[in-house]
Amino acid sequence: MEGFIELFQSYNIPAAFLVNIELTAWSALFSAILGVVLVMMKISPVPSLRRVSGAYVELFKNMPLTIIMVFMVLGVYGQLKLGFSNTFTTNFFWLAVVGLSLYTAAFVCESLRSGINTVPLGQAEAGRALGLSFMQSATQIILPQAFRGSVAPLGNTLIALLKNSTVAAAASVATETSSLMSEMIEYRPDVIIQIFLIFAFGYVIMIIPIGLLTTYLSNKLAVRR
Repeated sequence: MEGFIELFQSYNIPAAFLVNIELTAWSALFSAILGVVLVMMKISPVPSLRRVSGAYVELFKNMPLTIIMVFMVLGVYGQLKLGFSNTFTTNFFWLAVVGLSLYTAAFVCESLRSGINTVPLGQAEAGRALGLSFMQSATQIILPQAFRGSVAPLGNTLIALLKNSTVAAAASVATETSSLMSEMIEYRPDVIIQIFLIFAFGYVIMIIPIGLLTTYLSNKLAVRR
C-alpha cells in the first residue's frame, strides 16, 4: 500500500484521467455529429454522396489512429500552422480532439448503419407514400428507430474511444494517462506493478459503467416487433 500512497502523493493521477475523460467527451460529441452526417449521406438517394461517405468510412476505418494524431501535429499544426487557441497546451488538446473525432466518426457511421438495417423497409416506403421528403423521412422516421437499434454498437464505440484517447500522447497532449504513466515508469521503476495496477483499474472503473448503461438502454429501448 505504501507504493500506491507514494504515487498518488507524487503525481496528480486523477487529473490525468480527467484529461482523457474530457478528450472522450468532446470527441464523442463531434464524432456523433459527423457520424450522423455520414450515415445520412450513405443512405442518400444521391450516388455521389454515398460514394464520398463510403470512401471516408473505409479510409478512416483502415487508417491507424497514431498516424492521424501525428499528422494533426506535424501536418495541421506544424506545416499548415492551424491552431485553435494561443496556448501551446490547448492547441494540442483540440488537435487531439479533432483527430479522435475524425477517426471515431467512421465507426459511429457504421454503428448507425447497423441500426438503420433493423428498420423495416416499409417504414421508408410509408414515409414516401405520405409525401415526406428524404430528409423528413430520415430524421423523423428512420434515424429515431436506428438510434434505438444501435445503442449497443454505439456503446462499444464509446468504450473504444475512451481507450483510444490514450493515443493523444502522439499528438503531444502531455497531461493524459499514457504520458503520465510513461513518466512514472521512467522515474519510479521500483513500483512498476503498482503503476500498472493503478491505470488498469482506473480504466476498468470508467469502462464498466458505460458497458452496464448501454446494455440496460439497449434492452430498454429495443424495438419490439
